[in-house]
Amino acid sequence: MTVTAERAIPFFAPDLFEADRDALLGALYEVGTDPEQKFILGRRTARLEDALRTRLDASDVVACSSGTSALTLILSAMDIGPGDEVIVPAFGCAPLASTVLSQGATPVFADVDPRALTMDPEHAEALVTERTRALMPAHMFSVMADMPRLRALASRAGVRLVEDSALAQGGVLAGRPAGRWGDAGVYSFVQVKIFGMPGEGGVVLTDDTDLAERVRMLRNHGQDGRNRFLHHHVGHNSRFDEVMAAFQLHRMAGLTERVDRRTEICSYYSERLADLADAGVVAPPVGGDGRFPYVYTLLCEDREGLRDHLAAQGIATHVYYPRILPEQPAFSEHACPGGHWPRASEAARRNISLPLYPHLSDARVEHVADAVRSFVHGSTR
Repeated sequence: MTVTAERAIPFFAPDLFEADRDALLGALYEVGTDPEQKFILGRRTARLEDALRTRLDASDVVACSSGTSALTLILSAMDIGPGDEVIVPAFGCAPLASTVLSQGATPVFADVDPRALTMDPEHAEALVTERTRALMPAHMFSVMADMPRLRALASRAGVRLVEDSALAQGGVLAGRPAGRWGDAGVYSFVQVKIFGMPGEGGVVLTDDTDLAERVRMLRNHGQDGRNRFLHHHVGHNSRFDEVMAAFQLHRMAGLTERVDRRTEICSYYSERLADLADAGVVAPPVGGDGRFPYVYTLLCEDREGLRDHLAAQGIATHVYYPRILPEQPAFSEHACPGGHWPRASEAARRNISLPLYPHLSDARVEHVADAVRSFVHGSTR
């Protein structure tokens, strides 16, 4: 079967910001011609921080250059460094390990829950030692980590809780938004994220005002914002762009609507695919507490077969993290010798993600679900 470009369904939509083209061009012109000529960390960035602070009921929000940088700033502000250990999930993105190593500390890899694919609190507790300084769980795909148990573990162990909520904006667990469970949390604004933008950016969220003040200095070479060229710390260049701040302020008005549409698509997929588990295709449950609509991910025994089947029907998919962090060449020498992370390894072997973005039409969403079902049953219903 030949699939035309019009019928193809990409995984990464090339037109994410098409509806906001004029707003983006307007922001570029506004900032570029502003007599103030301030292109980073200006009044628009401050307004974005204020808007997110209000939306999330956080004591402080600090905008920075990326979600990865946000994690680095938090660890640096907490004085985590050589000789310290940070417990991170074995399944996830590279910054979970690289940001720890960039501070001279050691990542300690915990296995994951087999369904949520997030850090297993029981295994994490078994890894706590006198060198442990922090737990750094990450929310994964569309399910928040078990933050109540991890918060309790961090309190018992007397360690910091750094919440990698980079992709979980819109998630709420037990009435508390993603990013608001830890001593500090982060969001990423890279284009495919829930509150993505056409560039890099992120924020640190925290109720610890002293931590926020230090993060604010560290993002700008350790300078005091009131006294330029007065450097209190060895800092970083992690500053936020004024054009992107203006664009995000424009886009914030439609954020709830976009989250709702993504949630609707996730629910439809789960309803249509719920009965395929016995056939080796496991879908996330419909809705529920602690869910957010970033990426819709299945666990499939024959992942490559499903991927090829969907590709033949013009449906692009994506496999995240096909190798666990302790087996990555960059991190393997820091992993526990002889360590075993069976559930993380299964997640790496089986995960496959379906197209999910707000302007995906009902007809295309139905076509995706039909195609997954036809892979299992040989029919479209």
